[in-house]
Amino acid sequence: MPLIVKDIAAAVGVLLVVAAATSVIGTLIVPRPISSLLTRQIDRVVNVGYLSLTKHIKEYKRRDRVESTHAATLLLCQLAAWLLLFFLGFSLIFWPLAGSITEAFHTAAPALWEIGNDHARGAAEQTILYIASITGIVTVTLQIAYLPTLYSAFNRRETAVALLNARAGVPSWGPELLARTHYALGTGVSTIDTLPDLYESWESWAADVGESHTTYLPLVRFRSPRPLSSWVTGLLAVLDSAALILSLSPQLGRQYSVEVPARLCLRSGFLCFREIARAMSFDVPEEPDPSGGILLTYEQFLDAIERLKRVSFPTERKPEDAWPDFVGWRINYEQAAYAIAREVDAVPALWSGPRRHEDCPSIPPIRPPEGRMAQKS
Repeated sequence: MPLIVKDIAAAVGVLLVVAAATSVIGTLIVPRPISSLLTRQIDRVVNVGYLSLTKHIKEYKRRDRVESTHAATLLLCQLAAWLLLFFLGFSLIFWPLAGSITEAFHTAAPALWEIGNDHARGAAEQTILYIASITGIVTVTLQIAYLPTLYSAFNRRETAVALLNARAGVPSWGPELLARTHYALGTGVSTIDTLPDLYESWESWAADVGESHTTYLPLVRFRSPRPLSSWVTGLLAVLDSAALILSLSPQLGRQYSVEVPARLCLRSGFLCFREIARAMSFDVPEEPDPSGGILLTYEQFLDAIERLKRVSFPTERKPEDAWPDFVGWRINYEQAAYAIAREVDAVPALWSGPRRHEDCPSIPPIRPPEGRMAQKS
């Protein structure tokens, strides 16, 4: 083989090593979202694989069981792709120094797993061998050290989602959150005064999730332990409840000091959805077009008001008057929330948009049977 061909191959090998190293550093070390073509392609391939596995599974709970391994598969594929690129890259770098391409591969393979190799000859080859060895060890070590960070963020996220399930139903729904908060387990004493604390905690939650899930994008694929629970529908339910109380009962919001925490929660929530959607390469506008409207229909809005009326939730404005204000709030986060929910195949809760599986009806919140005693609700 002509030397010029080997030299070109070595240059390609250097590019492969640099590309893999850049991807590793951007994904595992740099504390901000770094666009990596390699990780995006891996995510796309794994996603297509799981879409093929689940496209014929109509029951959502069965589909959720299969998709629960999606995040773990993605992490393993990332590690395998990095090591494969390093292996190919260092093998090509070794080629001009080795007698043949076969010997180059034979020299590079053990280098990614151990220090030193009997096949190395000369200072240059031994130096490259050491670099390859350290690269393999560092990559595996960083991936292992990466896991506690992921699971710490996952636990923080899911603790708040689990606490929300009792208030917003399973799956979570914004009108259900308001109805249950006012009904207060049938005690006859409304607990609307607890909403400011709820919105303040979810304002902080949204900021934390927005930061962690854009920095460590595989977190988006981590599913909740319960099949009918999801961080996407949880945040969507909280934002919808805030938009509802601000548009339907503004005086009630002021009376219980809900207005400011609700507005801040909405702001933090739609920024969270937008940032994550952009990190997932969705085209979400910085400022939505008010004339575009929302996908949620007025009839669905009226159904929610009927749910509130059944528990005598105090509404101050007529539905037709409150609807434009509600649309004005929801237009800020609906597109991003729907895109994320569809992509991760979140539980099809009410008001959470379409899914990528055609036969996927919305699941209403599970409620206690009529007439059940309050203490058992």
